[in-house]
Amino acid sequence: MRYLKEYHRVTYANLLTSGKLNTYLAGIDRQAQERFEAFTEQMRQAQGITERLKEENALEWLGRMNNIRACAREIVNEEIIFA
Repeated sequence: MRYLKEYHRVTYANLLTSGKLNTYLAGIDRQAQERFEAFTEQMRQAQGITERLKEENALEWLGRMNNIRACAREIVNEEIIFA
């Protein structure tokens, strides 16, 4: 909502006055969450990060998963949130 309000004022005003802002934001949020989860899973599989790694070396697993989540968040922001 802040991004729309700051960078796309006309779209924000149109959605707000038509009563569709919350529906629009909920749709974007759902889309972003689904894409985030899909990217995270794809990258996890591509890098071979398994539950076994989590059991054997929790710190390495955590660091690699945090890196994947950060990358996925950046992609989702670029493709969906700030598009």
